[in-house]
This record gives sequence, structure tokens and C-alpha cells, in this order.
Amino acid sequence: MPDQHDTDEPDVEEVNRLHEAYEHLRQELGKVVVGQQEVIEQLLIAMFAGGHCLLVGVPGLAKTLLVRTLAEALSLDFNRIQFTPDLMPADITGTEVIQENRASGERSFRFLSGPVFANVVLADEINRTPPKTQAALLEAMQEQQVTIGGERHLLPQPFFVLATQNPIEQEGTYPLPEAQLDRFMFEVLIDYPSEDEELQIVKQTTAEFSPQVTPTLNAEQIQSFAKLIRRIPVADHLARYALRLVRQTRLNGSGTPEMVAKYVSWGAGPRASQYLVLAAKARAALQGRYCAGSEDIQAVAAPVLRHRIIANFSAEADGVSTDAIIKHLLETTSDIE
Repeated sequence: MPDQHDTDEPDVEEVNRLHEAYEHLRQELGKVVVGQQEVIEQLLIAMFAGGHCLLVGVPGLAKTLLVRTLAEALSLDFNRIQFTPDLMPADITGTEVIQENRASGERSFRFLSGPVFANVVLADEINRTPPKTQAALLEAMQEQQVTIGGERHLLPQPFFVLATQNPIEQEGTYPLPEAQLDRFMFEVLIDYPSEDEELQIVKQTTAEFSPQVTPTLNAEQIQSFAKLIRRIPVADHLARYALRLVRQTRLNGSGTPEMVAKYVSWGAGPRASQYLVLAAKARAALQGRYCAGSEDIQAVAAPVLRHRIIANFSAEADGVSTDAIIKHLLETTSDIE
């Protein structure tokens, strides 16, 4: 039975248009980015759902290329911020400068916007800058605005932060606080390409040919599709399935699974439940389906939960990753009450 809040169901033609746009986007991205189909799917799910993404992978796996190409295919303004230890908050958000009127001689403050004022902001190596600069993104990500000199400045819509991290080199870095990690809808892991994909990458990037991406959607269409996704119905039992998955990550009593009790120090909060359901709706709509199913919840569980579950020392000592904990929960949690 659909949730009582999902009474305004989506139009069939709207869902079909979204599915066609999604397939076209994948084709355009495939002109430039070789392989990484699961990464592309997760990135598009998050963007159409209006969420931010944390991309984790070693250097050279086309993270920046993927984000830039996506911005081009979506006809969106794109800015890249290279996070460094000496970067200041004003370097991201912008600052006020004194401007003099030559005719009257009067002076006034004028706001110069920073690189965060774009539709797609690539925060490259976000963990290389100090916490006060990382925190400059918090208001932008959550409130879609920045406050300078007591005055609020709204960010362009839609607004997406796609941040990258290198999982290997941690010396001289500043791990993101949990409050900021929780603002990211997905943590997307980018792995090495297969041998055939790597051969194609080598041939493609060492030739003179430079593929061109054709813009597919504009900002207004993306916002319209984001509203459509929120109208995708979700059954009560499916929402409760998402809740059970999230609640089982918490150390809150006798119902805690044995693996969680042994290896988890802190579980996921309510935002994880919200994002599980919203991402499941987005995945269903992008695939041309008019309601979400349990397979959608299962498909997005890892990117939603992996940065919200804090593993303890025992997990590190035994080589148990958060993905292994999530996989165990999916295997042991029924989607039927």
C-alpha cells in the first residue's frame, strides 16, 4: 500500500522522459569516461535526488574528468576547488570588498562571489584543508546559501557538491567530521578499471581524437525531474525495510546483530533512512519504473551507509570493512515484516 504522503503519483510520460534522459546521459558520459558504469549510476541517482556525493578513489581514476563531463552533459555551471592546507573559507564562499563611487566619493561594500557559486562544485581532495575551511561548505551543502557579513547569498539551483578523497595517503590530512560526512548522500568508491577498459583508456587518451559531449539537460529540467522523483510512491513495508536496515547498525539493545555489536562503535542516523528511501525512488524512476522496490533499497544501501557506520578497532584488527558489515545486514534482514 503506498505511503499516505505519496498521493500525487507521477505521470507515466514524465517517468519515461526521465528514463530516456538517463540513458542518453549514460551514452554521453561513455564517450569520455571508460567503464565505471556503477559509479556513473550512483552519481546520477544522487544528483537527480538532489544529494551531494563523496568520491573515494586513488589518483588517476578519472574522478575529476567524470564530474567535469557530467556538468557539461547537464549544461550546468562547473567550478573546481583544489583544497590545500592554506585555503581559507573566503577563498571558497567569497568576500566583501570596499568599492568607491568615483562620482560621489562614497564607499560601500560589494560582495565578490567565490567558486562555490556554481551548479556543480568539485571539492578536490577535501580532506587536505583545515576544518574551518571544510566547515565553509557545511552551510552551502545544507542550506543552499552562504552568509557573509551577516547577509545571506543564495546559491544557484540546482546545487551539487561532489568531493573527492584519496583513501591511501592520509599524512597531513584532516578527516571530515561526522556532521559533514552525514551531509553527503552517497560515498561512492571508484575502483581500478578492468584490463580491457584500461586498454581502451590508454588508446583513447594517447590519440589525437577528443570526444565531444552533447548537452542533454538544463538546470530547469533537472529540478523538474527532482520533484518528479519525490512523487514516486513507496510502500509502507519498503520504508520500514529501510528503517530496519538503518536501525540495526545502532548499538541500542538486545536486537543489535552480533556482527554489529562486535565491530561497530557508532551506527547511522535518521538521515540514512531518508536517503535510502529517496535514492531507491530515484533509482526506480531512472530505470523507468513507477514505484520503488526492495532491490532498489539493496542497490543503494552501501553508498548510503558506508560513511555513516563507524567501525571500531576490532573491525580494523580483523580486516572487516563497513561494506562487509552492510553486506551482512542485507543478507540477514528480510524485506518482509
